[in-house]
Amino acid sequence: MTYDLRDTIFASLGGRLFVARVRVTTEGFVCGVELAARKVEELGCEVLHCTADGSIAGAEQPVLVLRGTAKAVAIAEDCVPGAIAKPSGIARASRRAQELAGDRVRVVSGAAKKMPVEIKSQVRRAIHCGGGSGRIADGPFLYLDKNYVRMFGGVRRTLEAVAGMKGFVRAIQLRGEVEDIADETVAALDLGAEILMVDTGRLEDLDLVARLVRERGRRDQTTLAFAGDIEMHDIPRIAAHDVDILDVGRAVIDAPMVDVKFDVISAEAL
Repeated sequence: MTYDLRDTIFASLGGRLFVARVRVTTEGFVCGVELAARKVEELGCEVLHCTADGSIAGAEQPVLVLRGTAKAVAIAEDCVPGAIAKPSGIARASRRAQELAGDRVRVVSGAAKKMPVEIKSQVRRAIHCGGGSGRIADGPFLYLDKNYVRMFGGVRRTLEAVAGMKGFVRAIQLRGEVEDIADETVAALDLGAEILMVDTGRLEDLDLVARLVRERGRRDQTTLAFAGDIEMHDIPRIAAHDVDILDVGRAVIDAPMVDVKFDVISAEAL
């Protein structure tokens, strides 16, 4: 068994219980609080208050209050801020991106897939808590990215390969690498792709694809998405174009952590 120095440090405190309060120092959405609560319960602490993920917490407002032994509270201090700080920052960035995009355009953050598998679910939950999404479509979908297109040798062949797969929305990346992006668009429309992801970062490509979709009378049946290292300050300008979805990745995922404070506020006598 591993010796824990805290057993010696807190030996004189016996079974006394201590109450700790966790707060954020700036107002905004919080996320990860429910995970933090589960962690402290696993340590044997009692949760006295827990703010729901996706709620707005005021500056200095307690988001989690717990009671436990000195050792359990000390261990909780090592894990609770980490469960809340980064997810809350992502949730706030997700909400900011959606506010900048307006009501007509939906923000997604597909870059969550690039995060370590150990925290991927937390990142996706944070994006959703802020009002964004980690998914380009709500139901079952096939996301056929640039590497699929490269391996099959074009958009048309890629979509032909999945033509027999029923019950899936088909989203295909258009980058103009294997063939001209106009030809990619025509092929995608011919094969009935429901979502066209213009993943070049060039607004002229988005405008071209949107024009071709409209000329073919397919705008009502086709979702237009756009990606390419979009920064927060770019969102209003891009959202003014003919587009339905913006994939805002790094600008959301790399959001600064929210400052989280963990303070013991009282002790209960034996």
